Formats: sequence, structure tokens, C-alpha cells
Amino acid sequence: MPVNPTSRLTRILAIIAMAAIASACSRDAKGSPADAAPGKTTPPSDTKSAAGGAAGANRPSPSITLAATDVATIAPSTIEAGVALTGDLRPIETIGVRARIEGDLTDVYVREGQQVAAGQLLARFEADEQESSQKSAEADRAAARTDLANAQWTAEQDAALFKAGAIAERDYKNAEQAVATSRARLAAAEARLRSMGNQARDTRVVAPVAGTIDKRMVEGSAHVAKGAPLFTIVRNGTLELAAAVPARQAGEVRIGHIVHFVADGKRFDGRVARLSPTVDPSTRAITVYVEIPNPGGILRGGTFATGRVVSRTLTNVLTVPTAGLRQSQEDGKPFVYRLDGKTINIAMVQLGAIDERLGIAQVTDGLQAGDRVIIGNVGTLGRGMQATIAGEERGGKKQ
Repeated sequence: MPVNPTSRLTRILAIIAMAAIASACSRDAKGSPADAAPGKTTPPSDTKSAAGGAAGANRPSPSITLAATDVATIAPSTIEAGVALTGDLRPIETIGVRARIEGDLTDVYVREGQQVAAGQLLARFEADEQESSQKSAEADRAAARTDLANAQWTAEQDAALFKAGAIAERDYKNAEQAVATSRARLAAAEARLRSMGNQARDTRVVAPVAGTIDKRMVEGSAHVAKGAPLFTIVRNGTLELAAAVPARQAGEVRIGHIVHFVADGKRFDGRVARLSPTVDPSTRAITVYVEIPNPGGILRGGTFATGRVVSRTLTNVLTVPTAGLRQSQEDGKPFVYRLDGKTINIAMVQLGAIDERLGIAQVTDGLQAGDRVIIGNVGTLGRGMQATIAGEERGGKKQ
């Protein structure tokens, strides 16, 4: 049967058309190359294939809606550079109160956490024996004074008689010796009285300084040995933080530098009071001692604190929130997502000082004042995406 040429040509064109449609569908299913791989922080390459560019031109760019708080504007500000510190706050002085005598406690008047003044009575020992010994010593001193007065009167009389030739020189010398002996007895009596007075005084346990009772180690009616610990008093009007600083950063810390730190969720300031003169050979660090005023005892000893020594203050420098900094997985260099109008681009940046307290970092290159960057975790981002700021969109509609 003869074949119609026109009918054969029609079938060939149909087959070619179907093949073209199938090829196009296959490319759409696989997808064209994207500018940025979703979910990665590595900045995308600037090189685009011709096929990727043609395919992207056929589809709208991905978009994202951001809140106003997701965008920060680069502007000059002040930043503090310094060295980080961590450690426990300790009272600047801890005083142990010990028993000066051996005996039985009759009363204990204070408990842990109680504020005490200097000289305040903390506890009392049984004092009958000490009081009796003190009274006996007082009587001995009185007797010694009387003996000395009699010896002096006798010596004066014998001196006159000796001059008149009425007595021998030996009798006169004996009278003078009696005066010296009486003086020695009086001195011994006074020394014994002082000793007995100290023992009687030591039956009263008093606070040596003003502070807070940290520990109470005794109870009433207990028998206590001489030298046994009774109380611990802390002076927490000023606290101290001892922290290790690596030797390579030691040159940045000076006595008098301000220290900003956080303890118990509150911010406080202190000053570097002392620096260790040597480097610990095992840790290769020096110890920095920071004093923190603590009026009213707001902070407690033993509280963990984190802070940083302010070594220098930089003014009128460009800063970026640290929440906006990203790190390339390829070379570890920092970059930010910058908004150029509504288009998201990637800007590689160079950083200077970083202020962890304020959450900002100095930008020495890569951004200019007025640039807007995306901060925080807002989802997958990539170069070329379109961003809409929620607050700005509503403002535009109202106008």
C-alpha cells in the first residue's frame, strides 16, 4: 500500500515534539542549580552556569518574611575590648573566733547568718573560778602595796638614824633591801592580777570585727578546749574574685582596670586590685584579683561570676551584633547576610574587638554605616533571596 508523504512527515514532527516535552519535564524534575545550598552557612559561589541562570530566570526567587527585630542597621558605636574572667566570689576577709580558755560554755547568743558588731558578746564561759582568782589577785596586790609603803617608811626612818649615827650601816642597808623586795612583790602581784583579769575577760567571747556569722561550731553547755574553733565571721562588704588569665593576655590587664561581671543574673562592676607577679608553670596563667564593693551584702560569698576586664574602650567604630555573624564552613571566615533593598546578599567581614557583654563586634572591613544585616536564626537563607520586613510592609500599605 503506498504511504502518503504528508502523513509520514506529520508523524515525525509529532515524535520530535513529544521527545522535547519529555526532556523539558526531566530537567524540571531534577531542578536547576541554585545560588545557595539550603541549610548551609557556607557563602555561595559567585559563578553561575548559563543553564542555571536560564532556569532561574524562568522561576521567581525564593522569599522570606522577617520581623523588624531580625534586622540590624550598622552604625558607629562604642565598644569595650578586654579579657574574659570567671570564678567564685569570696569574702575579702574571713575571721575565725577560737576559745582562749578551757571550760564550759553557759550561753551562746548568735546563730549563722546573723549580723554582729565589733565587740558584741557572742558566747560566755562559766566564770566562777576565774572571778575568784581575780579577786584573790586583787587582794594580793593590795597587800603588796601596803608592805611597800611600810618598807619605804622604815627605810626613811633608818636613813635619818644612820645619818645621826644612831644605827649601824648594816641596819640601814637592810631597810633599803626590804623596799626593793616589797617593790618586786608588788610587781608580781600586779602581773598575776593582769593574768587573772585576762582569764576572766576571756570567759566572754566577743566579735573581733563587724561582719556576719558564717559558721557556729558550738552549742550551750558544751565543754570546750583551749584553742577550739567557736565561730567564723565573714566581712562581705567587699568581695574578691580570683581568676586565671592566660599569660599571652596578661599584658592587657592592669591594676585599676574596670571589670564588668554578672552574678546571680545581676550586673556588677569591680576593679583589678592585684596581679600575681609570676606565671603558673602548670597552667601558663597568672592570677588576677578583682575587688567588688558589696554594700548591703547583696552578693553572697561562693557565688559564681563571669565577667571581663575592660582593657580599652573604642569609640565611633562600626559594630555588628554578634547574633548576625556566620562562619563559612569552607575556610572559617566570618560573613553576614546583608540586605540590598529587598535582596539578600553575602558580605565577608573582618572583625576587631568583640564585646560579649553587649553582644557586638567591631567591623574593620566589609560593611558600611547604614548597611542592614540579618541577625539571629530566621531559617534558611541564601544569596538572591527576597526579604520582606513585616513592619515596613505594613507601613508601606498605610501610606
